[in-house]
Amino acid sequence: MAAVPRPVPATISSFVAMDMMREANALAAAGRSIIHLETGQPSTGAPSLVRKAATHAIAHETLGYTEALGLPALRARIAAHYGERHGLEIDPSRVIATTGSSAGLMLAFLSLTAPGGRIGMARPSYPCYRNIATALGMDPVEIACRAEDGFQPTVAALEGLNRPLDLLLVASPANPTGVVLPRARLAEIAAWCRTFQVPLVADEIYHGLTYTGSATTALEVDDSAIVLNGFSKYYSMTGWRLGWMIVPESKIRQVECLAQNLYIAPPSVSQHAALAAFDAKDELEQNLARYAENRMVLLKGLARLGLEVPASPDGAFYTYARLPADWPDSVTIAHRWLQETGVAVTPGIDFDTIDGGRYVRFGYAGSTADIVEAVARLQQWRLNA
Repeated sequence: MAAVPRPVPATISSFVAMDMMREANALAAAGRSIIHLETGQPSTGAPSLVRKAATHAIAHETLGYTEALGLPALRARIAAHYGERHGLEIDPSRVIATTGSSAGLMLAFLSLTAPGGRIGMARPSYPCYRNIATALGMDPVEIACRAEDGFQPTVAALEGLNRPLDLLLVASPANPTGVVLPRARLAEIAAWCRTFQVPLVADEIYHGLTYTGSATTALEVDDSAIVLNGFSKYYSMTGWRLGWMIVPESKIRQVECLAQNLYIAPPSVSQHAALAAFDAKDELEQNLARYAENRMVLLKGLARLGLEVPASPDGAFYTYARLPADWPDSVTIAHRWLQETGVAVTPGIDFDTIDGGRYVRFGYAGSTADIVEAVARLQQWRLNA
């Protein structure tokens, strides 16, 4: 029988931030003093109320599978959150608990398009957007975004695309830049999507982490948008792997079937514990105040180092800085800093494979003392370079 060509398995690029974390952890295990600015992870754990709720759930709940869409009480509490924060009335049936916002991203892609589908996204942006799309056989369409536009899409950029999109993904506040989309710009993008019947997906995982005003949810300008959020960032629960989606009524059953088959259900103990997260505002706002202080320390330190921050990081806990023209590329710099100073950062090529060689992302979700020390080490490195 003649040989039949076999399908080629999906291959995707690594998540460079995680590669840098692995390298940094290896140095730390060998006794080096390492300051972690490479990942988007709060240095504080889950709020005390969440931990108490988890302990109670372990003692008193079976913690078996929940419904694929999540605990009804949690879905109702998330819906109420949109009333409290945004003044929106969201039917709890539209809320879907997910295994982290990453699962929500996959569910959104799979419910809106198919292999070959064209998914529009900013460049630079979170690398898992394009990598997940590629793994699903979809076509990530990176929209080159200018620094003067906050590295965020504009209607002009969308109109300049040479082929139609099957969905558009926006993020605000954005990773790696920390830029928040102004309400007016988000409304313009949503209107463009409606005109050309392009579904809009909004990653809002960094909502709650803003420094110059609140972020607008896409649901305020387009109730048909799919919104992704979760407990990892503002709620300081990265390892609990719990996110959520808000979907139009027409998509609930489709997403439910996908979730049933792909994930069964989100982690049960995390769902029970997360009910308490919305009551932990005092503790969470203390975290936010620390991030705000860290942000100012880092921005001032980067200016003294000669690194430019071309777009204002008004949200999240990242700064996307441009290297001086006479410096080596971002990969070389990131590895040199790690080896020579013990400061771990992420090279910009993780977020932009074309222009990211001139940028570095700094995460500042750690302690203020760590940020101060990291800046001091980099300044000493610059003096010795």
